[in-house]
Amino acid sequence: MRRVAILGAFFVLAAAFAAWGVAAPSNGAAPASADRAEQARLPQLPPAVKSRNRWVIGVKCDTPPFGYIDVRGQNAGVDVEVARWFARFAFGRAQRVTFVCAPTAAREPLLTTGRVDLVISTFSYSTDRDTRIDFSRAYYKATGRLLVKNDSPIQSLAGIRGRRVATTSGSIYDRWMRRCFPNTEVIVLDSVTNAITAFNQGRADAVMFDDTSLALVASTDRSAKLTDDLFLESPYGIGIAQGNTAMKRWVDSRLELMRKKDTFQGILKNNLAARFVPAFLKNILRPNNTFGYPAPGTPSADTVCP
Repeated sequence: MRRVAILGAFFVLAAAFAAWGVAAPSNGAAPASADRAEQARLPQLPPAVKSRNRWVIGVKCDTPPFGYIDVRGQNAGVDVEVARWFARFAFGRAQRVTFVCAPTAAREPLLTTGRVDLVISTFSYSTDRDTRIDFSRAYYKATGRLLVKNDSPIQSLAGIRGRRVATTSGSIYDRWMRRCFPNTEVIVLDSVTNAITAFNQGRADAVMFDDTSLALVASTDRSAKLTDDLFLESPYGIGIAQGNTAMKRWVDSRLELMRKKDTFQGILKNNLAARFVPAFLKNILRPNNTFGYPAPGTPSADTVCP
């Protein structure tokens, strides 16, 4: 029965994603934007990756539109496309990457044990995480939202006090609620799919997660909605093993190249229906849009209570 419920939640996400009218992106050879002369002037690929002739990258496998398994059984999503661009830059072909599922709680261990080269997996920056791993420059800016039932007594962020709220284990939302809403029962699951399962089964009164993923669910589930609250603005970075400066230089230089060439706009258009793209253009790196992490000494968003 539990398996049926989990599958049901996944199909809610999958159906929502399909309803957004997304076409599968191309996995072909490097386009003209990956100019070889320009690449030659940028930091060179770390030897360990170059000798393997392939990336090994951790991504989400159940979190549309960032990382999920599509109907063909293939990895897909915004973060997956970023990884494939890295394969184009490094090896000339998008297929030169092996994907490893990286649920929230597994992201740091995958890096610290050396199982992956990078983690591109809705990885929110925090000063705490930055003591254990390194982050690339920020490439996406997420905002926290609450998903509730239409008739829920929770109509604002303040309403979660004394209620049950599901989120993912080890996430910025998990830590923030425990710190700032001690009377809230935080239900931590290993994936957003399981958090939505708990919500649909009535085991949670709300789901707290990133705006893009929850907007996707609310767009097709007529019994659910997002509250108006926007909180915990959290930039995503790419996780890198601590101290690997050569890797960080390579990654940051390619993200800057993608920013200058407006590559992220194309990635967003590949992964969201056209009518939703304008609302999220401010969330991505673009020629006229950059953002970063809090200045040194600034408290992380998850340590500041409303």
